[in-house]
Amino acid sequence: MSDVSHRKVTTTSIHIMALDGIVNVNSLFTLALFLGITTTSTSTNNTLIGDNTACAAGPSVAEGLLTYHVYSFSSFLFSSLIALALKNIINMFKGVEEAEALGGVVRDVSLVVKVNTVALRVGILVSAFGSVFGCGFLVMALVDLVQIKLGTLACGSHYTYFAIAPLLILVPTALLIFIFLVLYAFTR
Repeated sequence: MSDVSHRKVTTTSIHIMALDGIVNVNSLFTLALFLGITTTSTSTNNTLIGDNTACAAGPSVAEGLLTYHVYSFSSFLFSSLIALALKNIINMFKGVEEAEALGGVVRDVSLVVKVNTVALRVGILVSAFGSVFGCGFLVMALVDLVQIKLGTLACGSHYTYFAIAPLLILVPTALLIFIFLVLYAFTR
């Protein structure tokens, strides 16, 4: 086998893959936010499913829906911009001399970069927490959306509770796992 097939995966390439993953996930969530804002009617006159108009969400819930959408979008945009800036800094400082120091022959300069790993880790941590806050605000927006469509939580509709329960159980559990793994990777 040739030397090219035995290339080492460097720490920098792993960081670049992590940054790409953050940007890709944030892009999907941002697209979902735009679709959610453009396709959701916040008028409480025609959105409630069911006959009980006393359970219709008030204007404060509709305001919360739009507010949380904007907060979520801002958090995802913040996270993506930090991740893209880190990736651009890495790409800007690529150099032939680092590659030559490792192997003598330059085969792929894109995998070798000398970066300040502490600054890189802090940047990835900040970007990850921006994504976490974006997901939290997105969950709150979805809870408001469910209240507009199915009735408020105060009415006690089992449809509302069954729609919100997975949001409040699965998403925070996934976010806790994500935070734990990001902090674990940060300390290594």
